[in-house]
Amino acid sequence: MPKGQLFSGEFKQRVVEDVIKNRIGYNEAMQKYGIKGRSKIQKWERLYLEEGPESLYIDRRGRASAASGTRKGRPAKLDKQAEEDLIAENQRLRAENEYLKNLQALVLGNERHQQKKRR
Repeated sequence: MPKGQLFSGEFKQRVVEDVIKNRIGYNEAMQKYGIKGRSKIQKWERLYLEEGPESLYIDRRGRASAASGTRKGRPAKLDKQAEEDLIAENQRLRAENEYLKNLQALVLGNERHQQKKRR
């Protein structure tokens, strides 16, 4: 196939589903479908598994338009409120993690102290 060959979404889906369902290797799929480079198949498989089969039908070449605000078919950035909520949750989880570490240290220290008293 010539360099820069475009593959249809149906073709990509057929290749990925063959790799997944029939458990064929990337090299075997390359030979079977005449694809050069296993990285294409790996990328298609990742997209298929992470975003679903419809993601294989999206043209991701080139730069995104300035109006869309997205890059190469990726989802747009989170809105401010969702981002603030995630930051707050992250801070809460960090504090909880720190608290649990301190609690564990206290419990271990108490157990060691009790063991020393028994001796």
